[in-house]
Amino acid sequence: MIVSGQNPFTLLNMDTPSVFTWAQENKIYACLMIFFISNAIEGQMISTGAFEVSLNNVPVWSKLETGRIPQPGEIFQIIENQMKFKSDGVK
Repeated sequence: MIVSGQNPFTLLNMDTPSVFTWAQENKIYACLMIFFISNAIEGQMISTGAFEVSLNNVPVWSKLETGRIPQPGEIFQIIENQMKFKSDGVK
């Protein structure tokens, strides 16, 4: 929303917050701030060691059990196998 220049607050008949106005006027700084803050949050979450993936309330991956974070292809394969297992059980 910052990059596109759209203001959702006018559509909702709300006053535009000053931080949003500042972000619209300073797009590069705002995007860099969002990037660095989100990376800091991600780093904090990963450093705790708790990374788990659940599908339909069934845990399919736990970093606490395996000791590592899965590769993207690996997690996609696990999810695909879970989906196939569920669809085979429905028939």
